[in-house]
Amino acid sequence: MTSGIETLPVEVVHLIAAGEVIDSLAAVVRELAENALDAGATRITIALSPDQWRLRVADNGVGMTLSDLKQAAAPHSTSKIRDSHDLWKITSLGFRGEALHSLAQLADLEILSRPAGSSEGWQVQYDVQGEPLRLEPVAIAPGTVVTVDRLFGHWVARRQGLPPLAQQMRAVQATIHQLALCHPHVTWQVQQTDTRSETPRDRDWFQLWAGTTARQILPQMLRDVQADALQELTLEITEFEKAKGLRMKDEESQSPFYPLSFSPYPSLYLLLGLPDRCHRHRPDWIRVAINGRFVQMPELEQTILASFRQTVPRDRFPVCLVHLQISPEHIDWNRHPAKAEIYLHHLSFWREQVASAIDQALRLSPMNLADTLYSQRVGTLLKAAEAESGYGERKIQEVGKAEGAGEAEGREAREAGEANATQNSTLETQNSLRPTPYSPLPTPLKALAQVHNTYILAEHPTGVWLVEQHIAHERVLYEQLCDRWQLVSLEPAIILNQLAVAQVKQLQRLGLDVEPFGEAVWMVRSAPAILAQRDDCTEALLELSLGGDLQTAQVATACRSAIRNGTPLTLHEMQTLLNQWQQTRHPRTCPHGRPISLTLEESSLSRFFRRHWVIGKSHGI
Repeated sequence: MTSGIETLPVEVVHLIAAGEVIDSLAAVVRELAENALDAGATRITIALSPDQWRLRVADNGVGMTLSDLKQAAAPHSTSKIRDSHDLWKITSLGFRGEALHSLAQLADLEILSRPAGSSEGWQVQYDVQGEPLRLEPVAIAPGTVVTVDRLFGHWVARRQGLPPLAQQMRAVQATIHQLALCHPHVTWQVQQTDTRSETPRDRDWFQLWAGTTARQILPQMLRDVQADALQELTLEITEFEKAKGLRMKDEESQSPFYPLSFSPYPSLYLLLGLPDRCHRHRPDWIRVAINGRFVQMPELEQTILASFRQTVPRDRFPVCLVHLQISPEHIDWNRHPAKAEIYLHHLSFWREQVASAIDQALRLSPMNLADTLYSQRVGTLLKAAEAESGYGERKIQEVGKAEGAGEAEGREAREAGEANATQNSTLETQNSLRPTPYSPLPTPLKALAQVHNTYILAEHPTGVWLVEQHIAHERVLYEQLCDRWQLVSLEPAIILNQLAVAQVKQLQRLGLDVEPFGEAVWMVRSAPAILAQRDDCTEALLELSLGGDLQTAQVATACRSAIRNGTPLTLHEMQTLLNQWQQTRHPRTCPHGRPISLTLEESSLSRFFRRHWVIGKSHGI
């Protein structure tokens, strides 16, 4: 027997709607913290008692008057918008007026607040409908304190479908991290209630100190990432703004709720980990934020991944944050209850801008030369030299072991290089392709010498550089091959024996002309131009037949064609390689993700050799 369609009771409708907005502890933290940021807070304190399903969020924002407090938890009550037209010019993090009303239905809600400039503060408790249940004057500093107790106490079944509390706490931490990166000017103090003692008390969980940009915030979250391993870039997007209408209106750019800078033009902020210093095992730090909030944008995330291709090691992923400031009329926030998904106009335009910004940040330029990789061993040595007590015996032994290992590596490289040197031509004859057409650095490197026939020692105004010749040349050739993958005819053709069918198909996928020449014998009539003139072209073609896409083939071709370590170079050849390498798009790593250069800044050298000392004083005069 089927029942007829009936209208749901109002309280059930409200519970369902509340469950869409508030579905976890992290959702509560997100909604209350966003309200605090909208209120102009620069310090936010969060105390969590997950076992009691209780939390408190305190801020030093503008606060609320008594009349605002009476209305705060009523359904669809907000100070951010007034009519339907405002939905297309959202300049605040919160705007729907649902969060506090949902919390009143799902938990015991209490708000204490005092407006800035007022001497009067109020404490308000709300009933399940969001109506004030009790109002009392209270002594409180300017700002707002929101306490949520017995979350889902009015809907206990909802707790049973949630992940374990430990997993929820990780989600809370991730939520705070995201907000902190978008709003670096805010200090966050997060506490947990310690229920193991007889007298429960709040203990610090973690803190995030305010900074100027996200570059100062991210190292506080990822302890293995240092600020000098990060590169940031801010671009004001002025091109096409007239044609696309991307320019913000004056009233939007001056909104008190706008979370970013007040430039009337769209802007792009980029923070990335330099690929020779910073990468991850998982793609968990590829993030996109728009107007102060992290969002899920698979298209932009894929653009980021593609921009880092062949710059990080295999099975590793970049660290990259993109934060866009866009005119609100080009964003539709009404796609997801948690505002985690949006509709973004001109998506292809922004994909181009993101790719261009990453490309610019990864190149060597005067603004980021100081951020290039330097040896951790050298850094340890310099720190030891700065100690007032001088070098200890243990430190000398550690440095000696490290340098001994380096000498062993150098011997292996020389031995391997000597074995292959006779098979390799010089740098100039290998560079048969045109140089990559990019402008060199205003202050190029000056080749000084070759170390172990493997490293090029170069002078730069910022210090001394060591460049590994094989992988530097590999980067040059790889980018040239990507720009100009040219196949030429082989005269005579090359015969390959015992090729599997899959190998033949692989060569044909790469565009090579392959014909049968007997049983399990194949004739290859064309090859990449850079390989065609090499004595080991047959071995190279066998490598290419083993699988992979065109890009993999280009990497393999560049690696085999690059000058081998152990090959002596003239000063002119070293300088030629340095000039070409500096002009590449991604000069920090080879296509396999290995770092190419090691730098020691002049300031570090000065510090190591005590050039700041006063000579007379250092001699006891």
